[in-house]
Amino acid sequence: MTQEQDNGRNERHQQRMVRKKDVVDEKIAAAQAEKGLLLIHTGNGKGKSSSAFGVLARAIGHGLKCAVIQFVKSRSDSGEEAFFRQFPEQVSWQVKGEGFTWETQDRERDKRAAEVAWAEACKQLSDPAINLVILDEFTYAFKFGWLELDPVIEVLQKRPPMQHVIITGRAAPPALIEIADTVTEMGMVKHAFQQGIKAMPGVEF
Repeated sequence: MTQEQDNGRNERHQQRMVRKKDVVDEKIAAAQAEKGLLLIHTGNGKGKSSSAFGVLARAIGHGLKCAVIQFVKSRSDSGEEAFFRQFPEQVSWQVKGEGFTWETQDRERDKRAAEVAWAEACKQLSDPAINLVILDEFTYAFKFGWLELDPVIEVLQKRPPMQHVIITGRAAPPALIEIADTVTEMGMVKHAFQQGIKAMPGVEF
């Protein structure tokens, strides 16, 4: 590429960025509302909970008070739990699940556990002092019929106005997606488990 061609490319890039900045600045100027957000991380890909816990770290950095309720996981040896328990003044972390459904093989027990977890979640969702609530693997409560969706939506909509909520799990119900502010669907391209590789500490848990 000649110097003249390179200069032309640089000039075109600058012109594009000037136009792009005008568009972005206009959108930023128009987005001035403030409210508690409802985020949903769904889809079959890896990273739904991991992404939520990344937001949790961000919230802690801003001095926010947070609560995590896990609806399926029963293990308490995860790296994220070990890390976030170092912030007891800011994070309430509660493991309420009985384990994966194919391990428990007991729908009634799983249903009771989900009801207990939801009762705890309702306390957090009614407390204006809690800035962020993460309902981890919550969507399975609807997939397996452990909880009724309409009462849950009512609680979510009546929570404190500046409280943020993140819900994770596959197959988020359409009615839940409808009331959410931000929904991310994570797709799987490939996964190490498909190649016979076991879950690795620090990456999978």
